[in-house]
Amino acid sequence: MAERLRQPGRAVSGGTAAAYDPPVIQADLLARAQAWLADDPDPADRDELRALLANGDQAELADRFAARLTFGTAGLRGAIGAGPNRMNRAVVRAATAALAGWLHESLAGGTREPRASHAPAAVVVGCDARHRSADFAEEAARVLAGAGLTVHLLPRPCPTPLLAFAVRHLTAAAGVMITASHNPAADNGYKLYLSDGAQVIPPVDAEVEKRIANLGPLAQVPVADAGSPLITRHGDEVAQAYLNAVVLTAAGAQAGRPAAWPDLKVVYTAMHGVAGDLMLRAIAQAGFPQPHVVAAQAEPDPDFPTVAFPNPEEPGALDLALADARRLGAELVLASDPDGDRLAVAVPEPGGLPEPGGVPERGGWRVLTGDQVGALLGASLLARTAGAGARDGAGDGAGDGAEQTRLVATTIVSSTLLAKIAAAAGARYAETLTGFKWISRAGDGVPGTRFIFGYEEALGYEVGTVVRDKDGIGAALAMLWLAASAKAAGRTVLEEYDELETAHGVHLTSALTLRTAEPARIMTRLRAGPPTEFGGQPVCQVIDLASTDAPGQAGDKAETGAARRAVPRADVLIFRLAGARVVLRPSGTEPKTKCYLEIVEPLSGRSLAQARAAAAGRLAPLRSALQAVLADA
Repeated sequence: MAERLRQPGRAVSGGTAAAYDPPVIQADLLARAQAWLADDPDPADRDELRALLANGDQAELADRFAARLTFGTAGLRGAIGAGPNRMNRAVVRAATAALAGWLHESLAGGTREPRASHAPAAVVVGCDARHRSADFAEEAARVLAGAGLTVHLLPRPCPTPLLAFAVRHLTAAAGVMITASHNPAADNGYKLYLSDGAQVIPPVDAEVEKRIANLGPLAQVPVADAGSPLITRHGDEVAQAYLNAVVLTAAGAQAGRPAAWPDLKVVYTAMHGVAGDLMLRAIAQAGFPQPHVVAAQAEPDPDFPTVAFPNPEEPGALDLALADARRLGAELVLASDPDGDRLAVAVPEPGGLPEPGGVPERGGWRVLTGDQVGALLGASLLARTAGAGARDGAGDGAGDGAEQTRLVATTIVSSTLLAKIAAAAGARYAETLTGFKWISRAGDGVPGTRFIFGYEEALGYEVGTVVRDKDGIGAALAMLWLAASAKAAGRTVLEEYDELETAHGVHLTSALTLRTAEPARIMTRLRAGPPTEFGGQPVCQVIDLASTDAPGQAGDKAETGAARRAVPRADVLIFRLAGARVVLRPSGTEPKTKCYLEIVEPLSGRSLAQARAAAAGRLAPLRSALQAVLADA
C-alpha cells in the first residue's frame, strides 16, 4: 500500500500532542504520481514532486498529471516542472527516445533516401537560453547517441533559424530545438524538424506520439556519456555557413541594390533572446550600417526582466526600443523574439498621428502589423527577382538555371493583399494552413516553381529557402534592403506601403482572441448554426475546412493569377462577406479560439485616406458582431 502522506496544518484531537490528517489525494492520482516519481531521471524534479505529494496539493498534482504534453502547432511546449504535463528531463528523454526509434524504423524501412555511407543517421540539436534549455539539449543529445545516432550539437545558446538551417547543411535526418519561442519565462519546449529542414507534420508527429505512449520505463532508455564519440560539439563553422547563405539570399547582389547603402539609422533589440550576436554579424556582413542596440535587452536572460511578456506583438514589448528610437531620431526599429525566428518592425509616423484604422500611435511611431510587413517584403522580393532565373539570390541556388515560376505563400488567416501583389508580378501564389511547417512546403511537389517568400500574420517571414522555417534574421536583412533602397530613392517605408494599397486596395486586418476552456465546443456550435450575417453584413459563403478541401488561394484564378491548390482538412471556419472575411480556428497550443478579420476596400476614385477611413468604419461593427456571436456560442 502506498505510504499515507500527512497534510500540514490540520490538527486533530486525541493524545497529548497535535496530530495531522492525511492529505486528500485521489488514489489513482497518487498512484500515477508515485509511478512517475520512481521513473523520473532528474533529482530536482523528483524533489519537487515529493514536495507536492507531501503538501497534499491535489489541484496542482491533478493539473500536472491531467495529460501528457503532445505535439501541437509548435511541437511540445509547456511550463517547466515535474510531471507528464510539464517540460522536464523525463519528457525530453521520452520524446527523444521515441524520435530515435522512429528514425531507425523509417531508415530501415526504406522510406528515406539511402545514405552514401554506412555512418549512423545524424540529428542536429540546439537550444535557446531559457531556464533548463542547456540541460534539455544535453539530455536529447545523450539519448540520441545512446540509440546509436550521430549528434551535431550546436553552440549554446543559438537561435532557432540556425538549427533549421543546420539540418540540411549537415545532411541530418532530423533536428531538435529546445525552445518555447516567445512564451512566458516559465515555459520551455521541444521543436522537431525533419530531414527537409522543415517542422514535423502528420503523420510523423502522430507516429512519434505513439512511440512515446508505448515507450515503457525511462530507466531502460540507453543514455550515452556526455563525451560520446557520436556527439560532435560544433564551433562557429555552422553559424558562418548560415550567415554566408542568408546574407546572399536576403541582401545579395540583386537588381536595384545601390552601390553603397545610405546612412540608415536603425534601433535593434534582441528582447533578452539569443538572436543578437548573429543578427549583428549578418547586418555587418551585408554591408549595412550597424544599428543602435537596446542595451537593457541585449544579452540573453531567461527571466525577460524588462518586458511583461517576451512577445514583440504584445503591447509594451517594444517600449524601450521605441524610446531609444525617439531619442536618437531613428528611421527604423527591428525587434527579434527570444529565439530569433520572428521579427517586429516599427517606423516613424508622419506627423506623429496614425492613419484611420492604423495601429494606435505610440509616441510618433507605428508598429507595422505582420500583414503589412509581409506585403512589403513580398513585393520587394518579387521586384528584386523579376526576370531572374533559378539561380538568383532569393532562391536556394539550386536547379539548372532554367527559368522557373516564382512562388510566394501565406496562410488562410493572413491578408489577401499578397495574392494581388503576386498576380501583378506574374508570380504564383499559394495559401496554406497556419504554421511554417505548411508555408515552407508550399512549393513542394509543384514542378517548375521556385519559392521566393512566405509569411504569416504573427510576425513570421521566410525569405528564400536557406531556412525552411521563419527566420527573423533573414527577414531583418530583407527589411533593411527595402528601407535603405527606399531612402536612396527619397522615399519612406510607409510610402512604399501606401503605393501597394493604392494599386491593390486597402486591406485592413484585425485579430480577436477568446480565451475559453472549450474551444472545440464553440466551433461545434458555430457549425451547427452558422451566422448568416455579421453586424448587418450578410455572409456570402461558409467554408468548413473540417469537411471540405478549400482552394489554396484567396479568390478566383482570374483575381489572383494563381493556380488553385487545396489545403488539408482542419478545424477552421471561413465566412466570406462582400469585401470582407472572417476566419475562426482553435489555438493549437493554448485554450483559445482565434479569429481573423479582413476588410478589403478598393479606392474607386477616392483618396487612400478616404478608403482607409471607410475600411476602419466597416471593421468596428464587424468586430463587435463577432464578439457577440462568440459570446453566444
